Amino acid sequence: MKTAVITGASSGLGVYFALEIDKNRPEIEEIWLIARRKERLEELAKKLTKKVKVLSLDITKEESLKEYKNILEQENCEVSILVNNAGFGKLGNFDEMNNDDLSGMIKLNCEALTVITSITLPFMEKGSEIINSCSIASFAPNTRMAVYSSTKAYVMSFSRALRSELKRRKINCIAVCPGPMDTEFLSLAGIEKGTSFTFDTLPRVNPEIMARKSLKASKKGKAVYTNRIFYKFYRLLAKILPTSLIMKLAGT
Repeated sequence: MKTAVITGASSGLGVYFALEIDKNRPEIEEIWLIARRKERLEELAKKLTKKVKVLSLDITKEESLKEYKNILEQENCEVSILVNNAGFGKLGNFDEMNNDDLSGMIKLNCEALTVITSITLPFMEKGSEIINSCSIASFAPNTRMAVYSSTKAYVMSFSRALRSELKRRKINCIAVCPGPMDTEFLSLAGIEKGTSFTFDTLPRVNPEIMARKSLKASKKGKAVYTNRIFYKFYRLLAKILPTSLIMKLAGT
């Protein structure tokens, strides 16, 4: 059975990935929704027309990763799309942040994404897709988001290297890089109105459009997808200008 697996499916971009796959990927027969909040996942499942499996897992925990692996082995399904969407960030100066938040970002954004991918790959065939939710924060270091932007730089580097490795298996891996979206992410990151001039003034990305276009870019075999001309231009500038200058321009 051709399956799509989505982590971080209980809110924000993860919800729209599920809705778009349900609507626009007829080859997918079943969607697996993974997140901690079971109630949210069950609410989303009711909106989908395809067969759905709800997996209430905390993928930063070893026991949850083992459970996911066991379910994959029991079902022996073909994972045609893996969306690594789970992640979080925190705004603040590094020396003022608590260690749980610092280690949590690394554990979820980097370690969990990597291990979930490793566990899932044996169940992926030719033509399968890995979609990693990255960020415009991966383009350059960001003050007051030192750890978050570093984790997303990891996701970008990992995605590009993995894509190159998997060409022999004809499996694509894409890093999708949205700008700020009006989702739970901002409030959970402590980015309320007035806390950051940059975030207050940056154009917002529509998560529904972001999910739809990311899936199209993935299907085409793209390596990176960035939404909106403004952020495409920022990505270009980050490639050609000194990092120190980009950091000043992007200040948070």
